[in-house]
Amino acid sequence: MRIDHDHREGVMHGYIPFQEYLGEFVYGGIDGAVTTFAVVAGAAGADLSIGVVLILGFANLLADGFSMSVGAYLSTKSERDNYEKHRRIEYAEVDTIPEVEREEIREIYQAKGFEGELLEKVVDVITADRDRWVDTMMKEELNMIPEQKSPVKIGAVTYLSFLVVGIIPLLAYLFQGDSQDMNQLFFVSCLTTSVAFILVGWLKAYVTQTSRWRAVAETLFLGASAAAVAYFVGDILERWLA
Repeated sequence: MRIDHDHREGVMHGYIPFQEYLGEFVYGGIDGAVTTFAVVAGAAGADLSIGVVLILGFANLLADGFSMSVGAYLSTKSERDNYEKHRRIEYAEVDTIPEVEREEIREIYQAKGFEGELLEKVVDVITADRDRWVDTMMKEELNMIPEQKSPVKIGAVTYLSFLVVGIIPLLAYLFQGDSQDMNQLFFVSCLTTSVAFILVGWLKAYVTQTSRWRAVAETLFLGASAAAVAYFVGDILERWLA
């Protein structure tokens, strides 16, 4: 059974990944929470009604989430296409100028400290198999490794996380009940969004294997900064346009 490098690293550090696309979920969730909360804060600063907050919030949630997921899909697909393009070039070079490519393999492993008979044996083993030869050139010469994740799944997970986490700032307005106090609703939204930032920041530390408290603090700071800017912009524009 093949165990990839990330999995081995996770086990070594005491972490076992939940899923292959956890990183995409985390970053999509952070972006969703930050951008939607900024819309809510801007609407609060401008003293807009609940209906307007929900319209702006859901428009942002669906449109920005879709845009981000498309961007993630296209980025991953472009990386794959670029890798395949260079791989085809390497195959062509191995077929048409094998001695030049063989010498490049020799230089690569000579730089790693191989020499003499051992160096020649390594070169012979690698160049004896066309696929292995090309794979070695891709990794050692071009520093390129294939993207194993599906571009479609990356885009889908990004959109899902954007929606799931990004809707949290809107929940207070969506289920306000009898409350029409905008300040109270905004306060509740701040609390629920802070919890979302804490959870996503915790997961971010899991993915990056960094300090959990630092990751949480960074995520909270990012969200609060974006919300503060949006709030004051909304307040200033509301006063200026009123």
